[in-house]
Amino acid sequence: MDMHTDPGREFWCAVLGAGGLTSVPRWTAEPVSGGAERVVRVPVGLVRGLRRLAEELGVPLGVVVLAAHVRVLAVLSGEDEAVTGCVPVPGARALPCRLAADGARSWWALVRDAHRVSTGLCAHRDFPVGELARELGVGGVLYEVEFDAFGVEGEVGGGTVLRLSVVEGVGGEVVLRLRFRTEVLDGEAVGRIAGYHLAALERIVADPYAVCGEAGLVSAEEVGFQVEGLAGRRRELPGLRVHELFEERVRMHPDAVAVVDAGREWTYGELNGRANRLARALRVRGVEGEGVVGVVLERNADWLASVLAVFKAGGVYLPVEPRFPAGRIAATLSRAGCRVVLTESGSSGSLDEALVSVGGVERLPVDVAYAEGHAEDDLGVPVAAGQLAYIYFTSGSTGEPKGAMCEHAGLVNHLFAKIDDLGIGEGGVVAQVAPQCFDISLWQLVAGLLVGGRTVLVEQDAVLDVSRFLDTVVGAGVNVVQVVPSYLEAVLAALEREPRGLGDLRCVSVTGEALKRELAERWFAAQPGIVLVNAYGLTETCDDTNHEVMTGVPGRVLLGRPVANVHVYVVDEGLRPVPLGAPGEIVFSGVCVGRGYVNDPERTAAAFVPDPLRPGERLYRSGDRGRWDVSGKLEFLGRRDTQVKIRGFRIEVGEIENTLLRQAGVRDGAVVAVAGGAGTQLVAFYTAAGPLEARVLAAGLGATLPSYMVPSVFHWRDGLPLTANGKVDRKALTALAATLDTPTENTGTGDRGGGGAPATPAERRLAAAWSAVLGVPEDRISRGDHFFDRGGTSLSAVKLAIALDRAVTLKDVTRHPVLTDLAALLDTDTDTDTTDNQPASAS
Repeated sequence: MDMHTDPGREFWCAVLGAGGLTSVPRWTAEPVSGGAERVVRVPVGLVRGLRRLAEELGVPLGVVVLAAHVRVLAVLSGEDEAVTGCVPVPGARALPCRLAADGARSWWALVRDAHRVSTGLCAHRDFPVGELARELGVGGVLYEVEFDAFGVEGEVGGGTVLRLSVVEGVGGEVVLRLRFRTEVLDGEAVGRIAGYHLAALERIVADPYAVCGEAGLVSAEEVGFQVEGLAGRRRELPGLRVHELFEERVRMHPDAVAVVDAGREWTYGELNGRANRLARALRVRGVEGEGVVGVVLERNADWLASVLAVFKAGGVYLPVEPRFPAGRIAATLSRAGCRVVLTESGSSGSLDEALVSVGGVERLPVDVAYAEGHAEDDLGVPVAAGQLAYIYFTSGSTGEPKGAMCEHAGLVNHLFAKIDDLGIGEGGVVAQVAPQCFDISLWQLVAGLLVGGRTVLVEQDAVLDVSRFLDTVVGAGVNVVQVVPSYLEAVLAALEREPRGLGDLRCVSVTGEALKRELAERWFAAQPGIVLVNAYGLTETCDDTNHEVMTGVPGRVLLGRPVANVHVYVVDEGLRPVPLGAPGEIVFSGVCVGRGYVNDPERTAAAFVPDPLRPGERLYRSGDRGRWDVSGKLEFLGRRDTQVKIRGFRIEVGEIENTLLRQAGVRDGAVVAVAGGAGTQLVAFYTAAGPLEARVLAAGLGATLPSYMVPSVFHWRDGLPLTANGKVDRKALTALAATLDTPTENTGTGDRGGGGAPATPAERRLAAAWSAVLGVPEDRISRGDHFFDRGGTSLSAVKLAIALDRAVTLKDVTRHPVLTDLAALLDTDTDTDTTDNQPASAS
C-alpha cells in the first residue's frame, strides 16, 4: 500500500456504509440531512510509538492504522470479521478490504493480515471494483464513486456513513479526520469512534503481541455513563417483606375486598387470617428459614393464601402446576429439596405418584390445615431482605429444568416497579391470569395487595375463551392486565370482529416475547386511551427489569429503561461494556439478580458471576443480545443461541426480524436458517393482510441490512405456529421451511397424511383455518389429521374458534381434534352440543 506522508496529505483512509461493508451503529437523537467533519489530534507520544513500531515490524504506518481500524469495526458491529472500504493511495477509489478481527487474535496477527491485504489492494487498485469484491468474497454492490471530496453542501459522497482519514500535517503532526452523515451520526458519537481508534492504537503500541480482546476500547467516562447514567432510578424501598406490607394494609382496612375468585370475595382480614392459619400449620411441620414449600393448587383464593403463608412462615415458595406429569413434579420437588407440599383434597394423581417416587415429602391439604384450628393473628417471624423468597423452574438448554432462586429484596423491588410504572394504587384492580409456574403470576397475584388494591383471579376457562375473558375483565372493573403478545393478538382479533369498550381497563402490559410494532399499532387503533407497557426481564432477575410505557404508536418498539434500582449493561465476552449502540450480551446487576439455580452449582457458576464494574454485586448473564438506543432505552436483538453464520458472517436473526417487522404491511415475522444444496439460507415467514411482493420486502430489508442478511425467500402465512407458551415455534418453522419451495430447489408438496384430502366444504373450510392458525400448508392437511398432533395448543385452538366465527368452541376442538370429526360440527348447528360452550382447561 502506497502510504504518502507529504504534509497535509492523507496517508490512509477508510470508508463505511455501503453494500457489503461493515456498518457503524446509528446514533443521533436529531437526524439532520447533510454532512459534517470532526478532527481529532493523535498525541505526539503515540505518533512516535506508532512510527517506531511500524519500523520494527517492517510495515508502513498505514498498515498499523488499518489493523486498529478493523478491530474498532469488529467491536462496533459485534462481528468477528470487518469489511471496510480502503483507499490504497490518495485520490483513488475505495476498494473492499476484509479482515478477521475477533478478540482472540493478537494485534500482531491483525497487523500481519492488514499488511497482506493492503499489498493485495495496491496490486488490484486498477481492478474493476465489482470483480475485486467477488474475488474477496464480499457481497452486495460496493462503491462506484469518488470518495475524496465533500459535496458543495458538506455531505459525504456516495452514501457513505463515515469516512476516516489519517492525515499528516506540517511538522509531523498526525490527525484523524472523520467526515460523517448527520442523519446517521452526531458529533458526540463520532468523537467516541475516534476515541476507540486512539485506544486501539495505544494498545498496539503498548504490546503488539497481546490478545486484542483482552482490553476494551471504551473510555472510562463512557463506561461510567453506561453503568450509572443508563441505570434505573434510585428508589428507597420499605424495610418490610411482601407479607409484612400486606399486613400493614390489613390493619388499615381489614374489611376491604382483597381477592375475587369465581364470584366469591375475601376481605383483607379474611385472607390474612387464612394465610396465618396455614403458616402456623407449616411451622408445626418444621418449615422455618428458607424451608422450601411446594404449592400444588389451582389458581384460586387458597393459592393466594398459601403463597402468603409460605412467606409468613419464613419459607420458600415453590409453585407446581397440578397437571404437570408426575416425573416433572418429582424432579422439581427433589431438586428444590422440598419437604412439605400444600395442596388440596382430590388434586391430581400426578402429585400422588410423584410423592411416592420422591419420598420424605409431607402432603398437607389446605382444608386439613384450616381444620387444625390455628390462630389467625400475625406470626411475626423475622424474614431478612436477603432471604430466599421463591424458586421458579424454567426449561434449560440441556433439557433439564433449572430452579431459579430469588430473594425477598428483589421481589419487593419488582413489585414496586410494577406499582409505579403500571399505575397500581389504592382501590386498583389487577387481573391474575398467568399460570402458577410462570413467574409473572406472582406479581399479578400480590402487587395490588401492597397498596390497598384488589386481585381478580380470572379462571383458566375464561382465559381460554377471549370473549369470556373480556367479559370478566370488564365485569370485575379490572384496571391492569398483563398477557403475552400472542394472546393480545387474539384479543385484538376478537375486538376487530366485535368492537366493544373495555370498561375501567387503563393499562395493558405485554411480556414473554418480542412485541411487534404492528401489534402496538393495532392496539392503539382499537383502544387509543389504554396505555401499553412492553415489559422485559427474566426469571433469574426477579421477573421484569425494563418497562417501556407507551401512550401511542412508537417509531420502534424498545424495551425501555431499567426499572428502579436495576443496572443493565450491554457487554462483550469479557463482560466489558461495548460502545453505545453496538450489539452485545444483555447482563444485569443489582437487587434484581437472583441467587442462582437451586442445587446446581455448575450452571449457577456459568450464569451468575461477580460484577466487575460494581464490586460486591452479582451479575447475571442472560444470553440475550441487545444494544442501547440513543434515547437511553434498551433494544432487543434476539437470543445469543439464534445466531447463524452466512457466508462467513455471524448473523443475529433477531436483527433481521426487527427490520422485517418495520416493513409496510408486515404484522408478524420470524426468520430461520435452513441448510440446502446452495449452503445455509435465510428463510423469512411473515403474516400480513395478504401476500406481499417478495422483491419489495427484499428491497426494504436491503435498504438497511447488508445483502448477506436479507433472506433468500419470503413465505406469507395467515399466522405463525406457536409453542404451548404462546411463543413463535421456531422448530416448527425450520421444519416447515425445509418442505417449502426455495429459490434453489422445488421440494413439491409431499404425501398427505392418512384419510386423504379434505373432501366436503366443511372439511376444506376447516383445513384452511388450520393452515392459517398452525402455519401448515393447506395442501399438507388431511382428513385424518389431529389438531394437537399437528402442533396445536390451547391458544391456537382459541384462535381457531375465532377464525371460524365461533362456529365451534374450544371444548369442541379438544373433544373432536380430528379434522373430519370437527368438520361434522360445522355441517349443522344442531349437531353442536350447546352444553359444550364452556372451554376446557389448558392442554
